Amino acid sequence: MEPDASSDTASGRAVLPQTSRELKFRQLAGELRHRILDNTYPPDSKLPTEEALSAETGMSLTTVRHAYQELAVDGLVVRRQGAGTFVAPRGHRAATRQRVIGVLVPDTTLYYPRVLQGIEKALFQANARLVLSCSHYDPDAEDQAIGELLKAGVDGLLLVPSLHDLADPRARVSDLRALPVPIVFVERRLATLGPADSMEHVCTDHEGGAYDAIRHLHDLGHREIGLALRSDAATSAPIRSGFESAIADLGLTLHAPQLNPMAAWNSRHAKETVERFRSEEITAALCFGDREASLVLGAVRRAGLTVPDDFAIIAYDNEFADVAEVPMTAVSPPRYQLGELAVQVLLRRLELGDALPIHQIHLRPRLVIRASCGARPPTDHEA
Repeated sequence: MEPDASSDTASGRAVLPQTSRELKFRQLAGELRHRILDNTYPPDSKLPTEEALSAETGMSLTTVRHAYQELAVDGLVVRRQGAGTFVAPRGHRAATRQRVIGVLVPDTTLYYPRVLQGIEKALFQANARLVLSCSHYDPDAEDQAIGELLKAGVDGLLLVPSLHDLADPRARVSDLRALPVPIVFVERRLATLGPADSMEHVCTDHEGGAYDAIRHLHDLGHREIGLALRSDAATSAPIRSGFESAIADLGLTLHAPQLNPMAAWNSRHAKETVERFRSEEITAALCFGDREASLVLGAVRRAGLTVPDDFAIIAYDNEFADVAEVPMTAVSPPRYQLGELAVQVLLRRLELGDALPIHQIHLRPRLVIRASCGARPPTDHEA
């Protein structure tokens, strides 16, 4: 179950989705922001009192008060004691307004907290603000969340959209391109080139991470190497591609991967996976993700084999690979850096517009060496 606390960068906790009340005041602030920017409320004009706006919108006084406070932080209004709330002069706005960045992630557990911490840090350094929402991997909730973020008046969007499980992902990307604010995809991109793939993105080079894992196992002397992975994750296809490329380049036998949906991975499937690996004389495997790798590790040991002497394992994700019964070597995506870079790209786009070249950034994961492969981790001196 996901926690319900709000974000605290200093403590290392992840940002969590805005509550419906928070989104209401941000939406109201967004509507007022548009009226100010299109001169419905010209500079120096007085805005409705909190009580009048509450009666007009049906929102609580607290919601209205928070909306006005947000506009004041943006430098769009000034609050005069005893007189009311007034639209700020244009010069005052330019000097004080913060950028507001909307962020949509599919999940706020495991993978994305570190990404969100990187986003938070970069926005804090740029004096920009974050409005966060979560789709929970539901396409309808994703569309609704994007609409709410736009109503909140965001200047740009960092999105982790659903693409891999759509019949026509290119059409989805084209729809997102039509949104009225700049967008940077995080950990999502189209697999093929074309006009729709001109979207800016900052992604992990999952192909490269898988390639490096197989090359490492080969360097340790393994010649029959397997792959076990979730069949229903966006990361699965590039990991499989990197695995197959490494196998071909190293002149090894290509073994069909062991595929299961994430929900189907359990001890029984892990046992079947290990039995199949043994029947094909496979001595090492890359497993996506850490949970699946832990299940395979347990099945290997229950089969009477030792890790790493009889069988070597590399986990892909490095969420909790270090606390497995045998600490597992792992491919570790640069999640924090992804968040930082995505913010930097979006803020530069907002600053320079079309003068900035399209950025499509791929960051290579690092391989963290632990006991499950038998390779000695580097010492501080060697590192």
